[in-house]
Amino acid sequence: MPFLRRLLNRRFIYFTIILLVKGLLAWSVVFDEGPSWMTVVTEIPFFWVVFCLIEWLASKRKMLYYMIVNLLFTLLYFTVLMYYKYYGIIVTYHALRQADKVTQVGNSTYSLLDPYYLFIFVDIIVLTFILWRPKNVSYQQAVSARPVRKKRGIIALFAVSLMLCLLNIWPNRASMNENKQAEEMGILNYEVYTIFADSTEDDDLVPMDQITQSEIDRLKGIEQPLQPKYFGADKGKNVIILQMESFQDFLIGLKIDGQEITPNMNKLAAENFHFNRFYTMVGQGTTSDAEYVVNTSLYVPKHEAATDTNVAKALPSFPKLMHANGYDTATFHTNAIEFWNRTELYSAIGWDKYYDQAWYGDDDHVAFGSSDEVLYAKTIPELKKMDESDKPFYAQVISMSAHHPFDLPERKYKMQLPERFEGTLVGDYIRSQNYADYALGQFIEGLKESGLWNDSIIMFYGDHQGLSLYSLDNKEKDLVAEMLGHEYGYTDMFRIGAVLHAPGVTYPKVVSQMGGEVDIMPTIANLAGVSMDGQIHFGQDLLNQPSDMIPMRHFLPSGSVITNDFLFMPGIAYEDGTNYSLANGSTVDRGITNGQYNRTLKLLNLSDSYVKQLPDKTEADKPVSAVTGKRE
Repeated sequence: MPFLRRLLNRRFIYFTIILLVKGLLAWSVVFDEGPSWMTVVTEIPFFWVVFCLIEWLASKRKMLYYMIVNLLFTLLYFTVLMYYKYYGIIVTYHALRQADKVTQVGNSTYSLLDPYYLFIFVDIIVLTFILWRPKNVSYQQAVSARPVRKKRGIIALFAVSLMLCLLNIWPNRASMNENKQAEEMGILNYEVYTIFADSTEDDDLVPMDQITQSEIDRLKGIEQPLQPKYFGADKGKNVIILQMESFQDFLIGLKIDGQEITPNMNKLAAENFHFNRFYTMVGQGTTSDAEYVVNTSLYVPKHEAATDTNVAKALPSFPKLMHANGYDTATFHTNAIEFWNRTELYSAIGWDKYYDQAWYGDDDHVAFGSSDEVLYAKTIPELKKMDESDKPFYAQVISMSAHHPFDLPERKYKMQLPERFEGTLVGDYIRSQNYADYALGQFIEGLKESGLWNDSIIMFYGDHQGLSLYSLDNKEKDLVAEMLGHEYGYTDMFRIGAVLHAPGVTYPKVVSQMGGEVDIMPTIANLAGVSMDGQIHFGQDLLNQPSDMIPMRHFLPSGSVITNDFLFMPGIAYEDGTNYSLANGSTVDRGITNGQYNRTLKLLNLSDSYVKQLPDKTEADKPVSAVTGKRE
């Protein structure tokens, strides 16, 4: 094999070419403009820095080190591809903390895989086979011992490559848009940059005495009314919050070939407060982040799930607030409490009691635990027991059957899916949400039969988007456009369903006031007659404020914000950002002002600074397990 031997003797060039091809693949998926000459300028110097170190420092087995580097960079590029398909951003080292979740949500992860991504590993398999065959062992050792350049030349190339890496990083470090940063720096340079950038974040820490509710309200542009409307309209009533897996607002009223997808939610929306401009605010932790935001009225952290970074703190929270005002509190979820580190989350926000998979069992398994039917059937009796107490209760119930990738068992089908939707993510999503709505109808019926319906404030909301723009192929995008009557965009994707049942209040059909998950706590607290004076919160009472400002993170670049009329995404800076109209999702020339953009960044920094300076939680904060009756 003389040709192969000559090629392998030039391992420096060979591995540069093969990694560049992989870099081009990653760029073609994650950046709007795809690969360009910037790919060469930004990626190759990083390869050469590492290759020069091998040639410089390794005296033998150099081919082995090249193979290891090739494998590591390949895994990184592959992770970038997979992560982008769901989150729409460039993965960083922070996500490695959640690597164990890949095995726990295997079907969800594998559904994002385009088969051609696997070709990124072909060269590794081929080279391993050729070089590690017994008859080629001596040849491999001979090749790995042969230098590519003289040491002096290697040192010079190393210095030039390192300088190019720094020149790619330094001018682009101020960009707020993480995807733009990665595109301008290069993917590999960006990965290294995030490690060092995190070490300087505490330099922007705002002192605790400067984090006040009046300052938060000023930045959001709101004033607290002296006598808020509806204060105490449902005082003394129970509070139930139902978090619905992957539920998006466009489902409400949607029909496909004459079939209602969510008849029970349609009826709820028609008879109660329907917030039709209500947005998810989750980050990497998705469902657990929604629990965090709703129960703390704080923003999620920049890179990590809130359950990774913020749950060591004694967080001011809705459960603690309601407990202090005479309520018993409990949370209900058919998954294991260990998943997404809820063990620490629940103690941080101070639930009195929790019900998890150990209590529900694994009967009628759908997605990651017992079905929504089991969840509701077993939860209703517990809520009735709590209602029989001399104190009202606050309960959060978390559904799960409509979880991505929406692989609903055939025994749970409740509708005939049109043929054109079969075998698509969109069709699977519709069918799963139809089943979830069927189970929801049983829950509502149980609440009414038990008398809880008329004695409770009940909030129904989706935790996060179900159909990610980044995951849909062209056919699936066309199907969504057919359902919506327009092209599916960011303003559709992040808009989740939200319906509020409040027995003491007269309902309008639709509430067009924009809001987000961070607003649930102050809105319900007002109805329950519970004052939030003295408790820092970044949400607002949606029934008392005419405008809102919702900072977005993780699924959109830092600095992204939603107001009453627009969704804004920054580019490298504010000036090259993009405004989307909430009315129709189209891009518009004028929208979010520079002042609103800067106030958004300040709000995020205030939330981060506040959590970092809170005291650590104690053992006494742990909730009681419904199974053991002990604090766990």
